[in-house]
Amino acid sequence: MALTASQLQHLEQRLHEERTRLLAELQDFVGEESREDSQHLAGDLSKFPTHPADLGTDVANEALEASVSTRRSAELAEIDAALERLAASPETFGLDEQSGDEIPFARLDIIPYARATVAP
Repeated sequence: MALTASQLQHLEQRLHEERTRLLAELQDFVGEESREDSQHLAGDLSKFPTHPADLGTDVANEALEASVSTRRSAELAEIDAALERLAASPETFGLDEQSGDEIPFARLDIIPYARATVAP
């Protein structure tokens, strides 16, 4: 059974909500990075570690933040691809790309860009 027009409209709204949320999170990350650069350029030394352990923590935090941003960017690309699929062929949106089985609406409501069903 294909998704109804109402369900498709709901999923499109969910995709836009998720897209907005991710863009805001990425902008926050970029804003934090910009503020840090400005502080460094201004010669403010208060952020410089006073102990070698602080430097290690800073490096680990930066790696974690970069990883999270990469994951958010990938999720954003999936959302954009889902919006394209929805616009191009709404009649096949919500079908598993490998098996052709229907992806449950409950799953799509949580992950509106899902491309596959979950194995039972």
